[in-house]
Amino acid sequence: LKDIQYSRSMYYNKLEYIRFDSNVGKFVGYTELGVKNAERLNKDTSQIAALKAQRETYCLNNVGID
Repeated sequence: LKDIQYSRSMYYNKLEYIRFDSNVGKFVGYTELGVKNAERLNKDTSQIAALKAQRETYCLNNVGID
C-alpha cells in the first residue's frame, strides 16, 4: 500500500489549478487561485482525512483488477 497513490486534480480552462496527493497529504495549488483554495481546503482536517482514506477504500480494492 505504500507505493499506491491517490490524487484528485481540479481543472479550469484545461489548466490544473489544484491537486490533492495522498503521498503529500494535503492540497497543493499551482495557480494564484489554486494556492488560495489549497490554503482554505487544508484547514478542513476532516476533508483531508476523508481523502487520505480514499487511497485505502478506492485504490486497494482496485489494485488486483489491472
